[in-house]
Amino acid sequence: MTFSPRMNVFAEYRRRIVEALAELAAGGGLPPEPDLGRVTVAPPRDPAHGDLSTNAALALAGQARRKPRELAPAIAAALAGLSGVERAEVAGPGFVNLTLGASVWADAVAEAAKAGAKFGCSKLGAERKVNVEYVSANPTGPMHVGHARGAVFGDALANLLKFTGHAVTREYYVNDAGAQVEALARSVHLRYREALGEDIGAFPPDLYPGDYLEPVGRALAERDGARWRGAAEADWLPACRKAALDAMTAAIRGDLAALGVRMDRFSSERALIAEGAVDSALAWLAERDLVYTGALDPPRGKPPDDWEPRPQTLFRATRFGDDVDRPLRKSDGAWTYFASDIAYHRDKFRRGFADMIDVWGADHGGYVKRMKAAVDAVTEGAGRLDVKLCRLVNLMDDGKPVKMSKRAGAFVSLRDVVDAVGKDAVRFIMLTRRNDAPLDFDFARVTEKSRDNPVFYVQYAHARMRSAQRRAAEEGVKSFGKAKLAELERLDSPEERALMRLVAGWPRRVEEAALAHEPHRIAFALRDTAAAFHALWNRGNEDAALRFVPPGPRAQAHARLTLVEAARAVIAAGLFIMGVAPAKEMR
Repeated sequence: MTFSPRMNVFAEYRRRIVEALAELAAGGGLPPEPDLGRVTVAPPRDPAHGDLSTNAALALAGQARRKPRELAPAIAAALAGLSGVERAEVAGPGFVNLTLGASVWADAVAEAAKAGAKFGCSKLGAERKVNVEYVSANPTGPMHVGHARGAVFGDALANLLKFTGHAVTREYYVNDAGAQVEALARSVHLRYREALGEDIGAFPPDLYPGDYLEPVGRALAERDGARWRGAAEADWLPACRKAALDAMTAAIRGDLAALGVRMDRFSSERALIAEGAVDSALAWLAERDLVYTGALDPPRGKPPDDWEPRPQTLFRATRFGDDVDRPLRKSDGAWTYFASDIAYHRDKFRRGFADMIDVWGADHGGYVKRMKAAVDAVTEGAGRLDVKLCRLVNLMDDGKPVKMSKRAGAFVSLRDVVDAVGKDAVRFIMLTRRNDAPLDFDFARVTEKSRDNPVFYVQYAHARMRSAQRRAAEEGVKSFGKAKLAELERLDSPEERALMRLVAGWPRRVEEAALAHEPHRIAFALRDTAAAFHALWNRGNEDAALRFVPPGPRAQAHARLTLVEAARAVIAAGLFIMGVAPAKEMR
């Protein structure tokens, strides 16, 4: 059996197992034409129980009207004859565990070494179009460290989906309409007056006091002089708004670039409204009796003392699984943010994206149901929206909270963090936890050289791999990926076999991460691979026979260096997905 970068051991054996089960059914050992869709192949929880485990007997027991343990022996006997299988055993309630021969692991290692950083890529996505919208911070100031998590998560997810064969578009939705942008424009007008020499006093509480707007005010004063000083608000507001949005959008692009994030598209809420997309979307819903005028019930629990039902324009969200119908117009007659978001997601669908992924902050959790209901409505069930919520980041230095940035206002800016530790460290740490779990970012830990620092631990493994290859070349062994399969099959120390299994399992872990939309799984896989490699390195320091270039025939050195190259391919591919540059050496 020969592998390719687009195959994995588990997928290949599932295919073979399904074929064997179909043959068993044809011979009368199972019900005719069984439904094999629920048959899975995965690693057993305990490695001592074998290399692969299938639930075939449990999945087919109902169809056969027999207990799983009664079916399992016949299934195990059929699977024992598969190529590469050394042993098939029944375990637990009816699982069948398979132990694979050395040739399987040797084949996978050889393929990984040959494929390099492309190892694990696949056609899983079949070029299906996916829109990944992330960050989408309001353009009212510098990006903060919380935005960094969503930016890294979304960017790594986009990389992961592209690596597995999806046609990905990375999108930023600019919320450049509404009260917050008007407040931003008024803040710039104050800074503009300040640049003209006025004493503007204390900032009103509803405006943005950060000094990042000072350059915007100065630039406006230099360009337009005193033109807007005594003008009516209706005249100066558009000019200040444009100046603010241009400056803030440019700053956001710069912050994202510093983090290694580059979007394919920036979509404007203001442009969407100006084009009539909101009116069009809501008219389309109204034609289908999904918009009506009605009054909502008071909030659950203790209603406000001043609660008074009033007629509102509502979307029938409850028809699509939401808890209540949702308002589409504000009291002043303007569209709500929700109305704009409905139009925006309809626009995505009309651009060809049936699959949409939105990355939001955890504080938007209450918004998920209504948005999924809206997507279901405007796509008539053909669209799929997955919302990934990112929890807050606790920024610390040696366990102590980090003080706020004066320039940015009441938060720590993304650029502060990137400048302090570098984009690679920021990106890696942001992926060391599930997106919906709290994350501690400690400057002291991120920069320390220990196995407790996952950035250092994985990068050190890659640097050691490069070091091993350089040393081997100095000793005349320059073939890092061309060992014969028979030579690879003789790698049989526990440390070598553990690393070989992790290499072989990499394509499966990549596909599982892509299917779950969980790029943090890549960081977990890299840490496992790094740990296995460090264990092999340490054993070589203890036992000369286990060194990468041991005394004696060169065949063993070729095999070990091919394993090193295969493990390096996994690390390099994983870091590519995470958007992190692999270290060639550690200083």
